[in-house]
Amino acid sequence: MTDVVNAATTPKVGFVSLGCPKALTDSELILTQLSAEGYETSKTFAGADLVIVNTCGFIDDAVKESLDTIGEALAENGKVIVTGCLGAKQAADGANLVQQIHPKVLAVTGPHATQEVMDAVHLHLPKPHDPFMDLVPAAGIKLTPKHYAYLKISEGCNHRCSFCIIPSMRGDLVSRPVGDVLKEAKALFEGGLKELLVVSQDTSAYGVDVKYRTGFFDGRPVKTRMLDLVRELGELAKPYGAWVRLHYVYPYPHVDELLPLMNEGLVLPYLDVPFQHSHPDMLKRMKRPASGEKNLERLLRWREACPDLVVRSTFIAGFPGETEEEFEHLLNFVREAGIDRAGCFAYSPVEGASANQLPDQLPDALREERRARFMAVAEGVSVERLQRRVGQTLQVLVDSAPALGRKGGVGRSYADAPEIDGTVRLLPPEKASKTLKVGEFTRARVVAAEGHDLIAQPI
Repeated sequence: MTDVVNAATTPKVGFVSLGCPKALTDSELILTQLSAEGYETSKTFAGADLVIVNTCGFIDDAVKESLDTIGEALAENGKVIVTGCLGAKQAADGANLVQQIHPKVLAVTGPHATQEVMDAVHLHLPKPHDPFMDLVPAAGIKLTPKHYAYLKISEGCNHRCSFCIIPSMRGDLVSRPVGDVLKEAKALFEGGLKELLVVSQDTSAYGVDVKYRTGFFDGRPVKTRMLDLVRELGELAKPYGAWVRLHYVYPYPHVDELLPLMNEGLVLPYLDVPFQHSHPDMLKRMKRPASGEKNLERLLRWREACPDLVVRSTFIAGFPGETEEEFEHLLNFVREAGIDRAGCFAYSPVEGASANQLPDQLPDALREERRARFMAVAEGVSVERLQRRVGQTLQVLVDSAPALGRKGGVGRSYADAPEIDGTVRLLPPEKASKTLKVGEFTRARVVAAEGHDLIAQPI
């Protein structure tokens, strides 16, 4: 009877996480703290005592989705705490945008504000901590499947790209202590993780803010620097046969130092590099960091040093002032660089971004037309590169395998990050004894390429 009473009286918190993987890691920190203090989570707004909405405020569509979700939570529940990037955004008159549109929210915080969120929860839904009842796993609460997780190594960004407002919401670069990052990674691997996805606003700049100072992990000195961090992560992953994947890697010259680690198998030969454009004049208008005019030369050198390298990137078409010649330069870059996976946004003004004041804003129809042309070229390049995989045998991490994969399954190779790249569609195993298990690796021979995906036979 006691258990029933405890279950009935335990406060429940509804939670919605919107936006990028960096916001997802913020959500995981909040959920971990909630669990550690004995709160339960609810799958519905109506079934919760209170709702937390972690918002995104990067582009207008994300702002609308966040505001709509807040409104839905208020309508169904009535008690809502807002956190995340949109929480830091101001309206034209200087007031908080969320509170101006939804004045009934209980509290609003910006991103990476776990303690402020918990303070608001304690105020509106108090729950005394019971150390005998409130347990949380050492690796914390994760919103991703058990076999992969995002590891955020820093917050904020030192760049002031003209199309971006992230620094105004998340602040300048603040690198996490290297010992803390490695401790979290170790706990994840010990908990059965098979893929670690390293994220930040600028992974290549890790440690710049602390002048690459020396930290400590397991009693050993380790520099707060990308190369040292990645090497340590690779060594931690090795005993578990796990993958380490790097995202948001700006093409600075010191990224060259990572290629030997890829050839050694310590980190996947995969780089997510946010190029955004290729023409030097466009990169200047965008106020992009690094030497843009050398990006093609650098990328070709990377491929020479590591032939297995896969590069994914994002680009903007129709940025203010973009000429047809500059756009053609971008299309040629994608072809010559052989970008394996490319995404493209038609330029969209973001409230508060300096690009809004640039002259020669292009018509919406032209922006969309260029985005479509870009994607046609990029998909052609991607398909051609995928065709080269036919006949190869790849290690595949299984993401889905109903009935132990007797009818096949879905997985990813080292070339495929979850949710943003393609997949490997696995055929039913030829051997009756062969099974597929979610979160485990299997070897598979590629028999065909279809769209953005590969089709492979487990062996």
